[in-house]
Amino acid sequence: MTADAGSPTGAARRPPAGTAKGKRSLGSRLAEGVSGGLVRVFLIVVGLFWLVPTIGLLLSSLRTPRDLAASGWWEVFTQPSQLTFDAYEELLKNGDITSSLVNTVLITVPATVLVVVIGSLAGYAFAWMEFPGRDWWFLGVVGLLVVPVQVALIPIAELFGEIGLFGSFLGVILFHVGFGLPFAVFLLRNFFAEIPRELLEAARLDGAGELRLFARVVMPLGGPAIASLGIFQFLWVWNDMLVALIFSDSGSQPITVALQTQVRQFGNNIDVLAPGAFISMVIPLAVFFAFQRQFVSGVMAGAVK
Repeated sequence: MTADAGSPTGAARRPPAGTAKGKRSLGSRLAEGVSGGLVRVFLIVVGLFWLVPTIGLLLSSLRTPRDLAASGWWEVFTQPSQLTFDAYEELLKNGDITSSLVNTVLITVPATVLVVVIGSLAGYAFAWMEFPGRDWWFLGVVGLLVVPVQVALIPIAELFGEIGLFGSFLGVILFHVGFGLPFAVFLLRNFFAEIPRELLEAARLDGAGELRLFARVVMPLGGPAIASLGIFQFLWVWNDMLVALIFSDSGSQPITVALQTQVRQFGNNIDVLAPGAFISMVIPLAVFFAFQRQFVSGVMAGAVK
């Protein structure tokens, strides 16, 4: 007969109250504490403190130079009448800053599009096409990931000087494309390699060639990874100053170099620097938030695979 739950035998089988909780490891208790609401509140507070410089830059760009010299940006919370858009109006009248913003777009957009297009084609070729030395070529591409930008500055500057590209838009774009492609090929090749082979074989049986297969099957499936690559490349090129400072001239300099020139020429010219720096920062932020869903999907897909 089965022992009754209230019998001594059943009572002996049941663990004493609090025993299971007492046997929990220190790691499990710490994990439970980390996932609690107190930690979430702490992370929110840290995030708000992280935003303080951005908020300060925005409010500084909305104050007059006299107010900026007299007090800190936090004074606007007690004196909101200090807020004005005069600095932005003056900024739009500054030909160097406005032209540098246009130059930044003319450099960033082609450098991003070329890296995405060429990287996608090369990634598909390394993942699904057979050609002599494919694996060795891919290892060479992976090896280029460890080459620092500083190593190539002087040789490429000499090369661009000989062929007439030094100081031009094309020279800056080609440099960014050259150093952006190894990461692009590595990322997209690994992502494309996870596409089921049966899906590609079915498309080939339907008469799809390699180019049509790439455009109709691989590109839609690789959308998250391509969007992630586009965001990485856009942010890197937009925020770059080292390459642009060396390879651009006064007619092709982007916003980062223009702001650095303002600091060098006028010192603490905050009425120009604050709105210019905020505009140069808010545009890549807008691009990131516009493609945030695709970016997160690409990161999560890569983590799962």
